[in-house]
Amino acid sequence: EADGHPSGGVGVPGGGAVGGGGGGAVKTRKPDNTAFKQQRLPAWQPILTAGTVLPAFFIIGLIFIPIGIGIFVTSNNIREYEIDYTGTEPSSPCNKCLNVSWDSTPPCTCTINFTLEHSFENNVFMYYGLSNFYQNHRRYVKSRDDSQLNGDNSSLLNPSKECEPYRTNEDKPIAPCGAIANSMFNDTLELYRIDNDTRTPITLIKKGIAWWTDKNVKFRNPTGDGNNLTALFQGTTKPVNWPKPVYMLDSEPDNNGFINEDFIVWMRTAALPTFRKLYRLIERKNNLQPTLQAGKYSLEIAYNYPVHSFDGRKRMILSTISWMGGKNPFLGIAYITVGSICFFLGVVLLIIHHKYGNRNSSADIPN
Repeated sequence: EADGHPSGGVGVPGGGAVGGGGGGAVKTRKPDNTAFKQQRLPAWQPILTAGTVLPAFFIIGLIFIPIGIGIFVTSNNIREYEIDYTGTEPSSPCNKCLNVSWDSTPPCTCTINFTLEHSFENNVFMYYGLSNFYQNHRRYVKSRDDSQLNGDNSSLLNPSKECEPYRTNEDKPIAPCGAIANSMFNDTLELYRIDNDTRTPITLIKKGIAWWTDKNVKFRNPTGDGNNLTALFQGTTKPVNWPKPVYMLDSEPDNNGFINEDFIVWMRTAALPTFRKLYRLIERKNNLQPTLQAGKYSLEIAYNYPVHSFDGRKRMILSTISWMGGKNPFLGIAYITVGSICFFLGVVLLIIHHKYGNRNSSADIPN
């Protein structure tokens, strides 16, 4: 301590202290001597030469174009038929139902005759489609009570505040509550085949249209006597726009109440304002005949769902599917486009390389 420094040691740059009687660990800002912190990790960088770039372009083109053609042809082989039954046109049979209200009794009915030019093989999926309907609105998406839909008895009688203004009606809790359930699609569609002026109903299967996890996990009826849904929903009231309560959606117990598959399909909100939702299945009866033969058909509609007030549209779609799902030519077109661009660039670069590649890239310096 003769030099005037305290016994703690001598301060050094970098925040550490050396020597002294403190015996503290040496502190330093120097990064650890590791490959990562000292930036000694192995690296690889491609050298872009004509010998590597040109084959890459041609290989991508030769792979993508056949894949794109295959996907495009597969998509085009899917049969699809669509009928707009909104009724905005004066000549439409459903024009008389255009200004229908939610509680119209009896429901307005209309029939549209159509002809299938080609047979539909394999199973046929029947969809309803809506346009200009924004199920993706933030307040609309949140307007539900998942605990109530999962069968929680306390939530059944005390729904979430997210359901406002469709939480209670006449001092009774609404089941199911919320704007999504309140606006559930409730048109009834029936399909008939017309053969020599004889109408034959097409069997439409209403089960198997919802996701398995929704049907068996996410949606459950309240706990109690499962055979008496009327008692389970005692003390609740139906949504404002519904003509009947939730326990009367179907006559079959395993497709009634919160586990009704039409209800479950509707509750899975769509991401875009123009969407379609699965309505029914038409199963193929035998391998000798197509599911829907080419010919005349009629679509009978119980028109309950009003869309004219917000300039919406309603459609019925019949479609088959393939290994890649429903009809969607975009993926095939995208593959063909990318493959064609790569192949074209490969040809252009090959011509440029052939024409200018032998020139000396360094300038001649005179002596």
